[in-house]
Amino acid sequence: MTAEQLSRRNEILAALAAAVDGMDEDAAARWARESLAADIPPFEAITEGLSKGMAVVSDKYDQGVYFVPEILLCADAMYAAIDVLRPHLKKSDASTRPPVIIGVIEGDIHDLGKNIVKLMLDAAGFPVYDLGRDVPVEKFLAKARELGSGIIAISTLMSTTMPGMKKLIEALVQANLRGQFKVMIGGGPVSSAFAKSIGADAYGHNAMDAVRLATEWEKSVQGAKA
Repeated sequence: MTAEQLSRRNEILAALAAAVDGMDEDAAARWARESLAADIPPFEAITEGLSKGMAVVSDKYDQGVYFVPEILLCADAMYAAIDVLRPHLKKSDASTRPPVIIGVIEGDIHDLGKNIVKLMLDAAGFPVYDLGRDVPVEKFLAKARELGSGIIAISTLMSTTMPGMKKLIEALVQANLRGQFKVMIGGGPVSSAFAKSIGADAYGHNAMDAVRLATEWEKSVQGAKA
């Protein structure tokens, strides 16, 4: 790659991120087309451009700069670009990543954080099975049995529902599925220490953290399936 090509690549990826943060659907779609014209792999445009834009959005939400309406508009911009890129994704890009089961544990109906994580995992090419909010352990377990292996992402914003996360991990153990799934937890009241105490694999501080963890676990999850 020449210096000029590298500069153009960086310009396009930065513009994709800025379009998402700027809630600009037209710009997002336009820069997605520019990325294709510049021979940037669609998967790279998603992970290095759009996902980084959503990481900024997530941080702004955490800081109280953005609220629900802004998050939805940013997501619309991201999906406008993904609609342009999706037909050009290699089948291997879309199919080799492990599935992610995501949901808010039973008793909690707060799902905005979960939805942001879902958006970013989706943009990074992970097949995401969103069980929604107020999800009982049995529903997580049923989907885990169906898929056989993968990643489970559980969230809550209420300390009173945190024990449900431990119950889910115990249920995976009893079903002889714990070794086939990596489990990450997230949400305001939880922490790395809590994750360790209940036997989860990790705590994700934000949506970008969740994508990083899922990517790190990809090979080990595929190994468990094999």
